[in-house]
Amino acid sequence: MISLDQNTILRYKEFTEWTDTLREVEDTIWLRPIAEGKASLGEIISHLQNWDAYLISSIIPAIKNGEGMVFPDFDSFNKMAYEYARLGISKDRLLDEFKQTRLQLVEILLSEPDVVAKHVTVNGVETCPHAGTPYSLLYIIHEFNDHDNHHKNQILTLI
Repeated sequence: MISLDQNTILRYKEFTEWTDTLREVEDTIWLRPIAEGKASLGEIISHLQNWDAYLISSIIPAIKNGEGMVFPDFDSFNKMAYEYARLGISKDRLLDEFKQTRLQLVEILLSEPDVVAKHVTVNGVETCPHAGTPYSLLYIIHEFNDHDNHHKNQILTLI
């Protein structure tokens, strides 16, 4: 039987199946903003890949070292991802990078349940101010699943 924790992580993995369908999107709309003042489809995928890479390179090592999670300023962090998408990387290469990073992260999450479930702080705060839930990497992945779906819905209005 799959646990709730594993289900959350597998949902995170399954998003790559949907992003694979984006290979069929016309190149002409790949870098077109989804709405005025919003990111493009390519920028969104780069943004998701950047956050997954950050979890691998910074968040997971911090938890293993007994530290809390520290997230950077969202706007400047996202801006770096948007710029990367606009630098000329092909749609297929960016989708490949996203999928590779997501699958690497999922593999780590599934192999380290203690790291995933450990209660830690996020930027010094112990519980989510909106839900009152103690922070853990699993909680962040749950939030990232909602975040993925938000972007999926934005993209579906464009394609």
